[in-house]
Amino acid sequence: MLDRGQDSTPYVDALLAYAALEPGRFQVPGHKGGAGADPAMRELVGDVALRNDIPSVTEGVDIGPEPTPFQQAQLLAADAWGAARTWFLVNGASQGNHSTCMALAHSGNRVVVQRNVHTSVIDGLVMSGMRPTFVAPELDPELGIAHGLTPDSLAAGLDQTPDAVAALVVSPTYFGACADVAGLAAVAHERGVPLVVDEAWGAHLHFHPDLPIDALDSGADLVTSSTHKIVGSLTQAAMLHLGKGGRIDAAVVDRSVSLVETTSPSGLLTGSLDAARRQAAVHGAELVGETLAAVRATREAIGEIRGLAVLDERMVGRPGVAGWDPLRLSIDVRETGSTGYRLAKTVFQASRIDLELHSENVVVAIFGVGEPAAPAGERLVAALRDAVDRLEADAGPPEEKLAPPPPWGELVMTPREAFLGPQEVIPFDAAAGRVAAEGLAAYPPGIPNVLPGERLTVETLDYIRESVAHGGYVRGGSDRELKTLRVAR
Repeated sequence: MLDRGQDSTPYVDALLAYAALEPGRFQVPGHKGGAGADPAMRELVGDVALRNDIPSVTEGVDIGPEPTPFQQAQLLAADAWGAARTWFLVNGASQGNHSTCMALAHSGNRVVVQRNVHTSVIDGLVMSGMRPTFVAPELDPELGIAHGLTPDSLAAGLDQTPDAVAALVVSPTYFGACADVAGLAAVAHERGVPLVVDEAWGAHLHFHPDLPIDALDSGADLVTSSTHKIVGSLTQAAMLHLGKGGRIDAAVVDRSVSLVETTSPSGLLTGSLDAARRQAAVHGAELVGETLAAVRATREAIGEIRGLAVLDERMVGRPGVAGWDPLRLSIDVRETGSTGYRLAKTVFQASRIDLELHSENVVVAIFGVGEPAAPAGERLVAALRDAVDRLEADAGPPEEKLAPPPPWGELVMTPREAFLGPQEVIPFDAAAGRVAAEGLAAYPPGIPNVLPGERLTVETLDYIRESVAHGGYVRGGSDRELKTLRVAR
Protein backbone atom coordinates (compact mmCIF):
# COMPACT_ATOMS: atom_id res chain seq x y z
CA MET A 1 0.00 0.00 0.00
CA LEU A 2 1.13 3.54 -0.71
CA ASP A 3 1.45 5.87 2.25
CA ARG A 4 1.21 8.90 -0.01
CA GLY A 5 -1.49 9.68 -2.53
CA GLN A 6 -1.25 10.73 -6.16
CA ASP A 7 -1.49 14.39 -5.16
CA SER A 8 1.96 14.17 -3.54
CA THR A 9 5.44 14.47 -5.04
CA PRO A 10 7.76 12.65 -2.63
CA TYR A 11 10.90 12.89 -4.73
CA VAL A 12 10.45 16.57 -5.60
CA ASP A 13 9.73 17.33 -1.95
CA ALA A 14 12.93 15.57 -0.89
CA LEU A 15 15.02 17.55 -3.37
CA LEU A 16 13.52 20.83 -2.21
CA ALA A 17 14.00 19.92 1.45
CA TYR A 18 17.65 19.09 0.88
CA ALA A 19 18.29 22.32 -0.99
CA ALA A 20 16.57 24.29 1.77
CA LEU A 21 19.19 23.04 4.24
CA GLU A 22 21.77 25.11 2.33
CA PRO A 23 24.40 22.43 2.93
CA GLY A 24 28.08 22.95 2.37
CA ARG A 25 28.50 21.28 -1.00
CA PHE A 26 31.72 19.31 -1.00
CA GLN A 27 30.39 16.78 -3.48
CA VAL A 28 29.46 16.80 -7.16
CA PRO A 29 28.32 18.55 -9.32
CA GLY A 30 31.12 21.03 -9.68
CA HIS A 31 28.89 24.06 -10.06
CA LYS A 32 28.10 23.63 -6.33
CA GLY A 33 24.44 24.47 -6.51
CA GLY A 34 25.13 27.44 -8.76
CA ALA A 35 27.99 29.09 -6.87
CA GLY A 36 30.48 27.93 -9.47
CA ALA A 37 28.29 28.20 -12.52
CA ASP A 38 29.22 30.21 -15.59
CA PRO A 39 26.84 33.13 -16.21
CA ALA A 40 25.74 31.50 -19.45
CA MET A 41 24.69 28.37 -17.55
CA ARG A 42 22.83 30.52 -15.04
CA GLU A 43 21.05 32.24 -17.89
CA LEU A 44 20.26 28.90 -19.50
CA VAL A 45 18.73 27.00 -16.58
CA GLY A 46 18.28 29.58 -13.79
CA ASP A 47 19.28 29.66 -10.15
CA VAL A 48 16.43 27.37 -9.07
CA ALA A 49 17.56 24.52 -11.33
CA LEU A 50 21.17 24.87 -10.21
CA ARG A 51 20.18 24.89 -6.54
CA ASN A 52 18.05 21.76 -6.98
CA ASP A 53 20.58 19.83 -9.07
CA ILE A 54 21.13 17.32 -6.26
CA PRO A 55 23.47 14.37 -6.88
CA SER A 56 22.42 10.77 -6.50
CA VAL A 57 23.20 8.73 -3.37
CA THR A 58 21.89 11.51 -1.12
CA GLU A 59 20.47 10.58 2.27
CA GLY A 60 16.76 11.23 2.48
CA VAL A 61 16.38 11.45 -1.30
CA ASP A 62 17.35 8.12 -2.87
CA ILE A 63 19.05 6.33 0.02
CA GLY A 64 18.06 5.87 3.64
CA PRO A 65 15.02 4.29 5.29
CA GLU A 66 12.84 2.50 2.76
CA PRO A 67 10.75 3.26 0.90
CA THR A 68 12.94 6.22 0.03
CA PRO A 69 11.35 9.22 -1.69
CA PHE A 70 12.75 7.86 -4.96
CA GLN A 71 11.12 4.48 -4.38
CA GLN A 72 7.87 6.14 -3.33
CA ALA A 73 7.82 8.16 -6.56
CA GLN A 74 8.21 5.03 -8.67
CA LEU A 75 5.51 3.24 -6.71
CA LEU A 76 3.14 6.14 -7.33
CA ALA A 77 3.96 6.05 -11.04
CA ALA A 78 3.23 2.32 -11.21
CA ASP A 79 -0.09 2.93 -9.48
CA ALA A 80 -0.96 5.84 -11.79
CA TRP A 81 -0.36 3.88 -15.00
CA GLY A 82 -1.66 0.55 -13.70
CA ALA A 83 1.71 -1.23 -13.81
CA ALA A 84 3.08 -3.98 -11.62
CA ARG A 85 6.29 -1.99 -11.39
CA THR A 86 7.69 1.17 -12.97
CA TRP A 87 11.26 2.28 -13.55
CA PHE A 88 12.25 5.93 -14.05
CA LEU A 89 14.56 6.41 -17.05
CA VAL A 90 16.93 9.37 -17.42
CA ASN A 91 18.15 8.40 -20.88
CA GLY A 92 14.78 8.60 -22.55
CA ALA A 93 12.61 5.86 -23.96
CA SER A 94 15.76 4.71 -25.76
CA GLN A 95 17.03 3.45 -22.40
CA GLY A 96 13.76 1.56 -22.01
CA ASN A 97 14.20 -0.13 -25.37
CA HIS A 98 17.83 -0.99 -24.60
CA SER A 99 16.80 -2.44 -21.22
CA THR A 100 13.97 -4.41 -22.83
CA CYS A 101 16.27 -6.12 -25.32
CA MET A 102 18.80 -6.95 -22.61
CA ALA A 103 16.06 -8.40 -20.40
CA LEU A 104 14.57 -10.52 -23.19
CA ALA A 105 17.99 -11.94 -24.04
CA HIS A 106 17.94 -13.73 -20.67
CA SER A 107 15.31 -16.07 -22.17
CA GLY A 108 16.76 -16.74 -25.63
CA ASN A 109 18.15 -15.13 -28.74
CA ARG A 110 15.19 -14.93 -31.13
CA VAL A 111 12.58 -12.18 -31.15
CA VAL A 112 9.85 -11.01 -33.53
CA VAL A 113 10.07 -7.27 -34.19
CA GLN A 114 7.81 -4.81 -36.01
CA ARG A 115 9.95 -3.30 -38.73
CA ASN A 116 9.13 0.34 -38.08
CA VAL A 117 10.45 0.26 -34.53
CA HIS A 118 12.49 3.14 -33.20
CA THR A 119 16.19 2.90 -33.97
CA SER A 120 16.90 2.47 -30.25
CA VAL A 121 15.35 -1.01 -30.50
CA ILE A 122 17.90 -1.86 -33.17
CA ASP A 123 20.62 -0.53 -30.89
CA GLY A 124 19.21 -2.81 -28.20
CA LEU A 125 19.47 -5.78 -30.55
CA VAL A 126 23.12 -4.91 -31.14
CA MET A 127 23.72 -4.76 -27.40
CA SER A 128 21.81 -7.96 -26.60
CA GLY A 129 22.92 -10.10 -29.54
CA MET A 130 19.38 -11.22 -30.37
CA ARG A 131 18.42 -12.27 -33.88
CA PRO A 132 15.21 -10.56 -35.07
CA THR A 133 12.50 -11.75 -37.39
CA PHE A 134 11.01 -8.59 -38.83
CA VAL A 135 7.33 -8.18 -39.60
CA ALA A 136 6.20 -5.38 -41.90
CA PRO A 137 3.60 -2.90 -40.65
CA GLU A 138 0.65 -1.93 -42.77
CA LEU A 139 1.61 0.73 -45.31
CA ASP A 140 -0.90 3.38 -46.35
CA PRO A 141 -0.62 3.53 -50.16
CA GLU A 142 -2.30 6.95 -50.37
CA LEU A 143 -0.36 8.78 -47.67
CA GLY A 144 2.91 6.90 -47.95
CA ILE A 145 3.14 6.31 -44.18
CA ALA A 146 3.33 3.22 -42.01
CA HIS A 147 0.55 2.25 -39.60
CA GLY A 148 0.55 -0.48 -36.96
CA LEU A 149 0.96 -4.22 -37.06
CA THR A 150 -2.10 -6.43 -37.40
CA PRO A 151 -2.68 -9.52 -35.25
CA ASP A 152 -2.59 -11.70 -38.37
CA SER A 153 0.82 -10.33 -39.37
CA LEU A 154 2.19 -10.87 -35.89
CA ALA A 155 0.80 -14.41 -35.81
CA ALA A 156 2.58 -15.18 -39.07
CA GLY A 157 5.85 -13.77 -37.75
CA LEU A 158 5.64 -15.76 -34.52
CA ASP A 159 4.68 -18.96 -36.34
CA GLN A 160 7.70 -18.42 -38.59
CA THR A 161 9.87 -18.07 -35.47
CA PRO A 162 8.72 -20.79 -33.04
CA ASP A 163 11.71 -20.21 -30.75
CA ALA A 164 10.97 -16.49 -30.32
CA VAL A 165 10.97 -15.36 -26.69
CA ALA A 166 8.89 -12.20 -27.25
CA ALA A 167 7.22 -9.89 -29.76
CA LEU A 168 8.07 -6.17 -29.97
CA VAL A 169 5.53 -3.79 -31.53
CA VAL A 170 4.87 -0.06 -31.79
CA SER A 171 1.69 1.81 -30.83
CA PRO A 172 0.93 4.66 -31.39
CA THR A 173 2.94 5.39 -34.50
CA TYR A 174 4.68 8.69 -35.18
CA PHE A 175 1.56 9.80 -37.06
CA GLY A 176 -0.99 8.82 -34.39
CA ALA A 177 -2.24 5.38 -35.48
CA CYS A 178 -2.92 3.00 -32.59
CA ALA A 179 -2.68 -0.73 -33.22
CA ASP A 180 -5.05 -3.41 -31.94
CA VAL A 181 -2.81 -4.02 -28.93
CA ALA A 182 -5.36 -6.30 -27.24
CA GLY A 183 -5.45 -8.46 -30.37
CA LEU A 184 -1.65 -8.45 -30.61
CA ALA A 185 -1.38 -9.44 -26.94
CA ALA A 186 -3.81 -12.31 -27.47
CA VAL A 187 -1.77 -13.59 -30.42
CA ALA A 188 1.48 -13.43 -28.45
CA HIS A 189 0.03 -14.98 -25.29
CA GLU A 190 -1.58 -17.82 -27.23
CA ARG A 191 1.94 -18.73 -28.35
CA GLY A 192 3.39 -18.42 -24.87
CA VAL A 193 5.43 -15.26 -25.36
CA PRO A 194 5.11 -11.77 -23.84
CA LEU A 195 4.12 -8.72 -25.85
CA VAL A 196 6.41 -5.69 -25.51
CA VAL A 197 5.02 -2.37 -26.71
CA ASP A 198 7.00 0.73 -27.58
CA GLU A 199 4.36 3.22 -26.46
CA ALA A 200 6.77 6.15 -26.50
CA TRP A 201 4.11 8.40 -28.01
CA GLY A 202 1.27 7.21 -25.79
CA ALA A 203 2.11 8.09 -22.19
CA HIS A 204 -1.10 10.15 -21.98
CA LEU A 205 -3.53 7.51 -23.27
CA HIS A 206 -4.28 6.11 -19.82
CA PHE A 207 -5.74 9.35 -18.51
CA HIS A 208 -8.89 10.04 -20.54
CA PRO A 209 -11.74 7.75 -21.64
CA ASP A 210 -12.02 9.38 -25.07
CA LEU A 211 -8.48 8.32 -25.98
CA PRO A 212 -7.56 4.88 -27.34
CA ILE A 213 -6.98 2.24 -24.67
CA ASP A 214 -3.36 2.22 -23.53
CA ALA A 215 -1.04 -0.75 -23.91
CA LEU A 216 -0.99 -1.88 -20.26
CA ASP A 217 -4.79 -1.94 -20.10
CA SER A 218 -4.75 -3.89 -23.37
CA GLY A 219 -2.65 -6.71 -21.93
CA ALA A 220 0.92 -5.70 -22.80
CA ASP A 221 3.67 -7.21 -20.66
CA LEU A 222 6.33 -4.48 -20.85
CA VAL A 223 5.78 -0.93 -22.07
CA THR A 224 8.24 1.82 -22.88
CA SER A 225 6.71 5.24 -22.18
CA SER A 226 8.38 8.46 -23.30
CA THR A 227 6.82 10.61 -20.59
CA HIS A 228 8.39 13.85 -21.77
CA LYS A 229 6.80 13.76 -25.22
CA ILE A 230 3.15 14.47 -24.35
CA VAL A 231 2.79 14.31 -20.56
CA GLY A 232 5.50 16.89 -20.09
CA SER A 233 8.43 15.78 -17.96
CA LEU A 234 11.78 17.28 -18.91
CA THR A 235 13.28 16.18 -22.20
CA GLN A 236 15.02 12.81 -21.83
CA ALA A 237 12.89 11.68 -18.87
CA ALA A 238 10.85 8.52 -19.50
CA MET A 239 9.46 5.40 -17.81
CA LEU A 240 9.38 1.65 -18.28
CA HIS A 241 6.22 -0.12 -17.09
CA LEU A 242 5.89 -3.81 -16.28
CA GLY A 243 2.51 -5.41 -16.94
CA LYS A 244 0.68 -7.54 -14.39
CA GLY A 245 0.62 -10.77 -16.36
CA GLY A 246 3.75 -12.21 -14.74
CA ARG A 247 5.32 -13.16 -18.08
CA ILE A 248 8.51 -11.08 -17.56
CA ASP A 249 10.67 -11.27 -14.43
CA ALA A 250 10.87 -7.87 -12.71
CA ALA A 251 14.30 -8.72 -11.28
CA VAL A 252 15.69 -9.33 -14.76
CA VAL A 253 14.28 -6.02 -16.00
CA ASP A 254 15.70 -4.23 -12.98
CA ARG A 255 19.13 -5.72 -13.65
CA SER A 256 18.95 -4.65 -17.29
CA VAL A 257 17.81 -1.11 -16.48
CA SER A 258 20.80 -0.73 -14.13
CA LEU A 259 23.17 -2.01 -16.80
CA VAL A 260 22.38 0.81 -19.23
CA GLU A 261 21.79 3.53 -16.65
CA THR A 262 24.24 6.20 -15.59
CA THR A 263 25.49 5.98 -12.01
CA SER A 264 24.89 9.73 -11.78
CA PRO A 265 21.21 10.12 -12.70
CA SER A 266 19.90 13.67 -12.87
CA GLY A 267 17.71 14.63 -9.94
CA LEU A 268 16.07 17.26 -12.11
CA LEU A 269 15.03 14.69 -14.73
CA THR A 270 13.81 12.29 -12.07
CA GLY A 271 11.96 15.05 -10.23
CA SER A 272 10.25 16.08 -13.44
CA LEU A 273 8.87 12.54 -13.77
CA ASP A 274 7.50 12.73 -10.25
CA ALA A 275 5.80 16.06 -10.97
CA ALA A 276 4.49 15.05 -14.41
CA ARG A 277 3.03 11.90 -12.87
CA ARG A 278 1.12 13.94 -10.30
CA GLN A 279 -0.29 16.26 -12.96
CA ALA A 280 -1.39 13.37 -15.15
CA ALA A 281 -2.85 11.30 -12.31
CA VAL A 282 -4.64 14.12 -10.50
CA HIS A 283 -5.55 16.55 -13.28
CA GLY A 284 -5.04 14.46 -16.42
CA ALA A 285 -8.70 13.84 -17.23
CA GLU A 286 -9.54 17.52 -16.94
CA LEU A 287 -6.46 18.74 -18.82
CA VAL A 288 -6.78 16.20 -21.61
CA GLY A 289 -10.48 17.02 -21.93
CA GLU A 290 -9.65 20.71 -22.40
CA THR A 291 -6.95 19.84 -24.92
CA LEU A 292 -9.28 17.55 -26.87
CA ALA A 293 -11.85 20.33 -27.18
CA ALA A 294 -9.19 22.77 -28.41
CA VAL A 295 -7.81 20.23 -30.86
CA ARG A 296 -11.29 19.60 -32.29
CA ALA A 297 -11.68 23.32 -32.96
CA THR A 298 -8.21 23.46 -34.46
CA ARG A 299 -8.96 20.52 -36.74
CA GLU A 300 -12.11 22.14 -38.02
CA ALA A 301 -10.30 25.38 -38.77
CA ILE A 302 -7.45 23.59 -40.56
CA GLY A 303 -9.98 21.65 -42.62
CA GLU A 304 -11.20 24.97 -44.00
CA ILE A 305 -7.75 25.88 -45.35
CA ARG A 306 -7.59 25.15 -49.05
CA GLY A 307 -5.44 22.09 -49.76
CA LEU A 308 -5.18 20.78 -46.19
CA ALA A 309 -7.01 17.82 -44.65
CA VAL A 310 -6.70 16.53 -41.10
CA LEU A 311 -6.23 12.82 -40.37
CA ASP A 312 -8.60 11.83 -37.59
CA GLU A 313 -10.78 9.01 -36.28
CA ARG A 314 -11.98 8.35 -39.81
CA MET A 315 -8.63 6.57 -40.26
CA VAL A 316 -9.79 3.86 -37.86
CA GLY A 317 -10.62 0.71 -39.75
CA ARG A 318 -7.79 0.98 -42.22
CA PRO A 319 -5.35 -1.94 -41.97
CA GLY A 320 -3.20 -1.49 -38.89
CA VAL A 321 -5.34 1.32 -37.42
CA ALA A 322 -7.56 0.32 -34.48
CA GLY A 323 -7.54 3.75 -32.84
CA TRP A 324 -6.33 7.28 -33.42
CA ASP A 325 -4.53 9.62 -31.03
CA PRO A 326 -6.01 13.11 -31.53
CA LEU A 327 -3.18 14.88 -29.68
CA ARG A 328 -0.94 14.17 -32.66
CA LEU A 329 -2.51 16.44 -35.23
CA SER A 330 -1.51 14.95 -38.58
CA ILE A 331 -2.25 17.00 -41.69
CA ASP A 332 -2.44 15.72 -45.26
CA VAL A 333 -0.86 18.34 -47.55
CA ARG A 334 -1.20 16.64 -50.93
CA GLU A 335 -3.94 18.91 -52.27
CA THR A 336 -1.72 21.97 -51.85
CA GLY A 337 0.33 20.72 -54.79
CA SER A 338 3.41 20.94 -52.59
CA THR A 339 5.10 18.70 -50.01
CA GLY A 340 5.24 18.42 -46.26
CA TYR A 341 8.92 19.31 -46.37
CA ARG A 342 8.25 22.61 -48.11
CA LEU A 343 5.23 23.47 -45.96
CA ALA A 344 7.14 22.85 -42.71
CA LYS A 345 10.03 24.99 -43.85
CA THR A 346 7.69 27.81 -44.90
CA VAL A 347 5.66 27.76 -41.71
CA PHE A 348 8.81 28.08 -39.62
CA GLN A 349 10.46 30.78 -41.67
CA ALA A 350 7.31 32.90 -41.92
CA SER A 351 5.67 32.30 -38.52
CA ARG A 352 8.26 30.60 -36.30
CA ILE A 353 6.04 27.55 -35.92
CA ASP A 354 8.12 24.41 -35.39
CA LEU A 355 6.30 21.21 -36.37
CA GLU A 356 7.20 17.85 -34.89
CA LEU A 357 7.39 15.95 -38.17
CA HIS A 358 7.26 16.57 -41.89
CA SER A 359 7.14 13.83 -44.50
CA GLU A 360 6.39 13.90 -48.20
CA ASN A 361 2.60 13.99 -47.77
CA VAL A 362 1.95 14.64 -44.07
CA VAL A 363 3.06 17.09 -41.38
CA VAL A 364 2.44 16.53 -37.69
CA ALA A 365 1.85 19.01 -34.87
CA ILE A 366 1.80 17.84 -31.25
CA PHE A 367 -0.34 19.09 -28.37
CA GLY A 368 0.76 18.47 -24.78
CA VAL A 369 -1.43 17.49 -21.86
CA GLY A 370 -1.10 20.69 -19.85
CA GLU A 371 -0.50 23.47 -22.36
CA PRO A 372 -3.06 26.22 -23.16
CA ALA A 373 -4.15 24.38 -26.29
CA ALA A 374 -6.76 26.83 -27.59
CA PRO A 375 -4.42 29.81 -28.24
CA ALA A 376 -1.73 27.41 -29.47
CA GLY A 377 -4.21 25.99 -31.97
CA GLU A 378 -5.22 29.44 -33.16
CA ARG A 379 -1.59 30.35 -33.77
CA LEU A 380 -1.04 27.12 -35.68
CA VAL A 381 -4.08 27.69 -37.89
CA ALA A 382 -3.00 31.24 -38.75
CA ALA A 383 0.51 30.07 -39.58
CA LEU A 384 -0.71 27.22 -41.79
CA ARG A 385 -3.11 29.50 -43.64
CA ASP A 386 -0.31 31.97 -44.32
CA ALA A 387 2.10 29.22 -45.37
CA VAL A 388 -0.35 27.73 -47.88
CA ASP A 389 -0.90 31.18 -49.38
CA ARG A 390 2.85 31.63 -49.71
CA LEU A 391 3.26 28.22 -51.34
CA GLU A 392 0.58 29.05 -53.90
CA ALA A 393 2.12 32.44 -54.65
CA ASP A 394 5.63 31.01 -55.04
CA ALA A 395 5.10 27.40 -55.92
CA GLY A 396 8.51 26.86 -57.46
CA PRO A 397 9.31 23.98 -59.77
CA PRO A 398 7.30 20.81 -59.21
CA GLU A 399 9.03 18.33 -56.94
CA GLU A 400 9.38 14.68 -57.80
CA LYS A 401 7.52 12.59 -55.22
CA LEU A 402 9.62 10.30 -53.06
CA ALA A 403 8.78 6.67 -53.74
CA PRO A 404 7.86 4.34 -50.86
CA PRO A 405 10.84 2.62 -49.21
CA PRO A 406 11.88 -0.64 -50.85
CA PRO A 407 11.86 -4.00 -49.02
CA TRP A 408 14.73 -4.45 -46.60
CA GLY A 409 17.67 -6.66 -47.45
CA GLU A 410 18.35 -10.21 -46.31
CA LEU A 411 19.52 -10.55 -42.69
CA VAL A 412 22.85 -12.33 -43.12
CA MET A 413 24.29 -11.79 -39.63
CA THR A 414 22.86 -10.72 -36.29
CA PRO A 415 23.01 -6.96 -35.72
CA ARG A 416 25.59 -7.52 -32.98
CA GLU A 417 27.83 -9.72 -35.13
CA ALA A 418 27.87 -7.15 -37.91
CA PHE A 419 28.26 -4.10 -35.67
CA LEU A 420 31.14 -5.51 -33.63
CA GLY A 421 32.76 -7.85 -36.15
CA PRO A 422 35.52 -7.22 -38.71
CA GLN A 423 34.56 -4.40 -41.05
CA GLU A 424 35.83 -1.89 -43.54
CA VAL A 425 34.86 1.52 -44.90
CA ILE A 426 33.94 1.70 -48.58
CA PRO A 427 32.37 4.34 -50.85
CA PHE A 428 28.59 4.64 -50.47
CA ASP A 429 28.12 4.10 -54.21
CA ALA A 430 30.03 0.81 -54.04
CA ALA A 431 28.11 -0.70 -51.12
CA ALA A 432 25.41 -2.63 -52.99
CA GLY A 433 25.69 -6.34 -52.29
CA ARG A 434 27.76 -5.91 -49.14
CA VAL A 435 26.54 -6.59 -45.59
CA ALA A 436 25.96 -3.42 -43.56
CA ALA A 437 27.92 -2.98 -40.33
CA GLU A 438 25.88 0.06 -39.27
CA GLY A 439 22.22 1.00 -39.38
CA LEU A 440 20.67 3.71 -41.52
CA ALA A 441 17.31 5.30 -40.85
CA ALA A 442 16.02 8.13 -43.02
CA TYR A 443 14.33 10.91 -41.00
CA PRO A 444 11.52 11.58 -41.11
CA PRO A 445 10.06 9.30 -39.96
CA GLY A 446 13.03 7.34 -38.61
CA ILE A 447 12.06 3.83 -39.69
CA PRO A 448 15.23 1.75 -40.19
CA ASN A 449 16.02 1.23 -43.86
CA VAL A 450 19.22 -0.69 -43.25
CA LEU A 451 20.24 -2.67 -40.17
CA PRO A 452 23.63 -4.03 -39.19
CA GLY A 453 23.75 -7.52 -40.65
CA GLU A 454 21.49 -6.86 -43.65
CA ARG A 455 22.63 -7.05 -47.23
CA LEU A 456 22.59 -3.65 -48.92
CA THR A 457 20.58 -3.33 -52.11
CA VAL A 458 20.73 -0.82 -54.93
CA GLU A 459 17.10 0.11 -54.30
CA THR A 460 17.68 0.86 -50.62
CA LEU A 461 20.80 2.93 -51.27
CA ASP A 462 18.94 4.92 -53.92
CA TYR A 463 16.05 5.53 -51.51
CA ILE A 464 18.37 6.84 -48.80
CA ARG A 465 20.10 9.12 -51.27
CA GLU A 466 16.75 10.48 -52.49
CA SER A 467 15.50 11.01 -48.91
CA VAL A 468 18.43 13.29 -48.20
CA ALA A 469 17.88 15.11 -51.49
CA HIS A 470 14.23 15.74 -50.46
CA GLY A 471 15.29 17.48 -47.26
CA GLY A 472 15.57 14.61 -44.79
CA TYR A 473 18.61 13.30 -42.95
CA VAL A 474 19.89 9.87 -42.04
CA ARG A 475 20.70 8.63 -38.55
CA GLY A 476 23.14 5.85 -37.83
CA GLY A 477 25.91 6.25 -40.38
CA SER A 478 29.37 6.98 -38.97
CA ASP A 479 29.94 9.20 -42.01
CA ARG A 480 27.36 11.96 -41.57
CA GLU A 481 27.77 13.03 -45.19
CA LEU A 482 27.09 9.45 -46.39
CA LYS A 483 30.04 9.44 -48.74
CA THR A 484 31.12 6.13 -47.19
CA LEU A 485 29.55 3.21 -45.35
CA ARG A 486 30.86 0.63 -42.92
CA VAL A 487 30.35 -2.93 -44.14
CA ALA A 488 31.25 -6.37 -42.83
CA ARG A 489 34.55 -7.69 -44.09
